[in-house]
Amino acid sequence: MCDYSLHQVASRPAKVGDQLVTTRFRHSVTRGFAAPGEPAVAVCLLPGTELAFQEVVRYEPRIGFFGHRKIEQRVARFRKVNSHNPHAHHDALEFPDGEIVLLTNLREGQRASVLQLPATPLVKVDAEEREPQPAS
Repeated sequence: MCDYSLHQVASRPAKVGDQLVTTRFRHSVTRGFAAPGEPAVAVCLLPGTELAFQEVVRYEPRIGFFGHRKIEQRVARFRKVNSHNPHAHHDALEFPDGEIVLLTNLREGQRASVLQLPATPLVKVDAEEREPQPAS
């Protein structure tokens, strides 16, 4: 899924093995992921998608003039947050220590790979279709 503020940006779903780079999209204040050769196309992740970063992850705190912070972990799981607020950013990464960082707060130019997509539930299909019984 792509954050609400990226709906005007061209997008595509992520695939296992995709190489991604954190990007600030043109005509948007929101950052997200793009493929290195497609900087104008947002790569949308499903909740539960696992990523591996090439280096420690750097992000800006909510109040941006305090510099940046880093997370020493390089693996994260994509998730949705702030679902109660339709005008807040929803795309976030959760790290193994429980820290959650909004995707829009990641510093630009960081590279990550899609390790795996979330499992999709199988829909149970009833093999027997019942025919209507005549009224007695």
